[in-house]
Amino acid sequence: MSREGNLEAPIRHPLDWKNPDFYDEDKCLQELERIFDICHGCRRCVSLCNAFPTLFDLVDESPTMEVDGVDKKDYWKVVDQCYMCDLCYMTKCPYTPPHEWNLDFPHTMLRAKAIKHKKGEVKFSEKLLASTDVHGSLAGIPVVVQVVNAVNKTQAARSVMESALGVDKQAWLPALATRKFRASAPEARATQVKDGERTPGKVVIFSTCYVNYNEPGIGHDLLKILDHNEIPYVIVEKEKCCGMPKLELGDLDAVAASKAANIPVLAKYAKDGFAILSAVPSCTLMFKQEIPLMFPDCADTQRVKEAMWDPFEYLVARKRDGLLKTDFPRKLGNVSYQVPCHSRVQNMGKKTEEILKLIPDTTVQTIERCSGHAGTYGVKKGSHQTAMKIGKPVFKAMAQMKDGAKPDYISSDCPLGGHHIAQGFEVNQLGEPKLAHPLTLVRTAYGLD
Repeated sequence: MSREGNLEAPIRHPLDWKNPDFYDEDKCLQELERIFDICHGCRRCVSLCNAFPTLFDLVDESPTMEVDGVDKKDYWKVVDQCYMCDLCYMTKCPYTPPHEWNLDFPHTMLRAKAIKHKKGEVKFSEKLLASTDVHGSLAGIPVVVQVVNAVNKTQAARSVMESALGVDKQAWLPALATRKFRASAPEARATQVKDGERTPGKVVIFSTCYVNYNEPGIGHDLLKILDHNEIPYVIVEKEKCCGMPKLELGDLDAVAASKAANIPVLAKYAKDGFAILSAVPSCTLMFKQEIPLMFPDCADTQRVKEAMWDPFEYLVARKRDGLLKTDFPRKLGNVSYQVPCHSRVQNMGKKTEEILKLIPDTTVQTIERCSGHAGTYGVKKGSHQTAMKIGKPVFKAMAQMKDGAKPDYISSDCPLGGHHIAQGFEVNQLGEPKLAHPLTLVRTAYGLD
């Protein structure tokens, strides 16, 4: 077999998760050994996350200094460090299909995680942390929200959470919203579509757990941008968590349950010609990639995949069709912007940067590197400090513009990643620029209140 890298764009094979062999631990370990041996001989991904340094340290410290010298029980140390960012597959690995070696590191990690979950080896605290709809059930209840948010800021409560739930007491945690986005969103605009529109001329918003329960302002900023551009919109009639937190745990049955709740609803909008927008990259990626790979033969799932858009991907398409307003009366100054991993692997280009650079008297610096947050990985006791270490190059790169000036804003399409970066600025004393989501920046530049 040739060690020459794949010169074609990587392709994804469907996830064979319903095959009994998928959960055969011995066969999984054989596949792990095969891909670990390839990765050991390449080491191109060493700087991406902690999974690869963990693997290479195990190899280098083994008696043979090869993968065959690593105890297979230690393979799980590598698996536990993978947080499914997918960057190794989409941006680094030269041996992904159609290469004959057919290497899919993240989905092999997912297979191992699924086996671990089936064996009952995932802690209750991890399952609870990944149950975003459970947390969100408290949002929108004024007295409860005020108490929960206040208590979560105390050192005593954070110490209890660390010991009982495994949430690092130093990690930033989102507050609950006093009013959910879905409850506070305005009435839908009329869905009359203009003649000659090439991009879908009407939009349906999939709120996401985070926007709905934690930062509804991001959702309202998106609606104001759509309203300003006379784009009709509605809010998805009903929705559940996209399933990404459960995917990270290997709980594929829970992902299937989320799919069963969401896809029939979203498919109706897709059939009616709506563009489906989600303001959290991880949620968008679930519908664009992970769920379609789990259910390749489901026509509705594939239909939703085709109708799913990142908000800035949609705005750029509208601009190219001459249908986006580019009169921005307010400048933003210096913006230091990070492209999240789950935006990069959607293969849509730097669409957020493209829109931000339309704003006059605004300098945009773009950083393409993982912030280290990676969902629940960034808040767990066992991985928070590692997440901060992974993000340190990003924090430093974003702290200073190319001309030496300081940023007025730091921003990321991933809300959790943005707050992780802001915490990195604070911990490393890199200054205090304002954190704002890119949709908030565009709404501000439009002069919309």
